[in-house]
This record gives sequence, structure tokens and C-alpha cells, in this order.
Amino acid sequence: MQRYGFHGLSYEYIASVLPDVAPEIAHGRVIVAHLGSGASLCAMRNLKSIDSSLGFTALDGLCMGTRPGALDPGVVLYLFQGLGLSAKEVETILYKRSGLLGISGTSNDMRDLLGSRESSDRLAVEYFVYRAAKEIGALAAVLGGIDALVFTAGIGENSPEIRSRICDASAWLGIDLDTDANSTKQTRISRKGSAVSVWVVPTNEELVIARHTGMVLGLMETRTR
Repeated sequence: MQRYGFHGLSYEYIASVLPDVAPEIAHGRVIVAHLGSGASLCAMRNLKSIDSSLGFTALDGLCMGTRPGALDPGVVLYLFQGLGLSAKEVETILYKRSGLLGISGTSNDMRDLLGSRESSDRLAVEYFVYRAAKEIGALAAVLGGIDALVFTAGIGENSPEIRSRICDASAWLGIDLDTDANSTKQTRISRKGSAVSVWVVPTNEELVIARHTGMVLGLMETRTR
């Protein structure tokens, strides 16, 4: 089975640096959580992608800033048949008015939602965490267990609270979070005895783009000689 993924640049970068950043888990069973305005998970074994929460489009999987994530197909039928919306209107709802923004009704920015006391904003955060924990469990089943969880991207790198809440919800896997390490932006944020280690590794999609561009230009230059 093949899936598009859409965060491949980020996962390629993480796979390229894991042997240096975390050699003890690099070639094991690793789930990488790319959490930002766009969000997805990737299950890796021996630095190779085994499965992803995204599919044919960037709408699948996790709840995102303005996209719903996994959705009952019947909802789309209802939007067309029950509400009589046009294809363009449905597209706008799915890509621009759902996810954190759709649930909260106020913002697609996790920082705003975490700082709010509004029930709808809190619900948006809770659902984001719920979906992430649920998908981590599913990918753990695909891998037959996991050795490490890696957080990356805007929310994954910069929100200790979201990392903590996802790890708490995933504690059944053997995750034992080090609260101090998590709050002080350490690379490894799990305790030494944790059965599943947890890491924060900044991504660099731009560097991967530059590398691939250089390879293409180098190939083109070779062909013109």
C-alpha cells in the first residue's frame, strides 16, 4: 500500500538526523509526530516509512489548524445532499474552516487556544490531543510496538503542554515523561527508565528542498555536458 503523506520532506529530514541525535533508537520502531498547522504522524522502522496518518489528500488523519482530519464520508454527502452546498463551498469548509478553527470558532493557532478559558477553545485542544493519541496507538499496532516517539514542527517543537498531554494519553505504551526536561526544551524528554523514549527534534524542510534541488541541478548540468 502506498500513501502520499505530504510531510515527506520533514520526515526525510528527521530520518537523516536521528542516527546522530538519537542513535540508540534511530534504527528501531519510531513514530514521528509532525504537529503544526498541518499535522500528521509517520511510523518508521529502520528509518523507512511504514505508514502515515495522511492519505490521498492532506485532509486525512489528525485534526489540524483548519482541516478536520479523518472524517466520515457520510458527512461530505450530507454537505452536498442535506445542505445543498456546492463543491467549492464544501472544499472551503474542509480545507479552511474545519479543524481547530471549526471547533473553537475563534482561532486555528494553538497558542491562542491554550491561553483561552472558553469551553469551545478547550474542546478544540482536547480533540487535537485525542486524535493524536488515537493515531499513535494505531501506528504502534502497525509497528508491533514502538521504541520511541519524536515530536517535531511548530506545535511539536514549541508546546510543552501539548507534548505532555499527548504523552499522558499514550502512557499505556510505556512512556514516562520527564516533566523538567519537557519544560526546558531538552532533546530527550523522557525519563531514563522509560520503555518508550520521547524526543524533540526540530525539522528543516527547507534544507531537504535545497538538497533535492541541488541534486536535480547537478543531474541536469551533467546531462548538458
